[in-house]
Amino acid sequence: MAVIIFGFWNVPVVRNLITPLKLFTIGWHELCHVIACILTGGRVERVSIDPHVGGMTAVTGGRPTIILAAGYIGSSLLGGVFILAGWATLVAKIMSFVLGVGLIMPLVLVRDKMTIILTLLFEGLLVGFWFVDHAQPLRWYCLFVGVMNILFVVWDVADDKFFHKTNDSDATQFSILYPKVGPHLWATFWFIFQLGVLGAFVILGIATFKLTPEQMDAQAAVFLPT
Repeated sequence: MAVIIFGFWNVPVVRNLITPLKLFTIGWHELCHVIACILTGGRVERVSIDPHVGGMTAVTGGRPTIILAAGYIGSSLLGGVFILAGWATLVAKIMSFVLGVGLIMPLVLVRDKMTIILTLLFEGLLVGFWFVDHAQPLRWYCLFVGVMNILFVVWDVADDKFFHKTNDSDATQFSILYPKVGPHLWATFWFIFQLGVLGAFVILGIATFKLTPEQMDAQAAVFLPT
């Protein structure tokens, strides 16, 4: 899934096909910056969410280190919860509501016709998967979204390094904040961090949800059975 996402995130033309999922991922990442800014006493000046040039949150005041770190940490934690959904249909059903709302919210800022059409398509898939094999496909949908979020640093740095996007990656912003440490070292640090979080949630999923498909179906049937 990581290889597929990397291709869809960066390859011209093809990258447009997952625009709604990219907007969801980038939007959550930027929202984490916004929340950290507000909680540390700062003020949000402007927020931009764009699937091609990356997201950007301009702030004044607050605690810069905490605000910057909140993006990758928030992406990792949300991605981890979506990954847990890969082990339990019930969790996938619950998280599908988070994804359903999250896909629509970026349309407040991005309203071109193709994005709207693709968003409706991904929403349609989300609803349709509820009625296929007792909602089992939702597990894979959530797992895909989880990988996209929890490895956000990979797509963020790749956009910055190889495709020279307009908005710098957070790794580059950290190197500006702390000039003695280069952006490649910050990228490596956050990549290792997100791999660690990924591994931790995978282990948690394996240890917690030891269910057969039949047991998952029975468990999920207590919540909006289909």
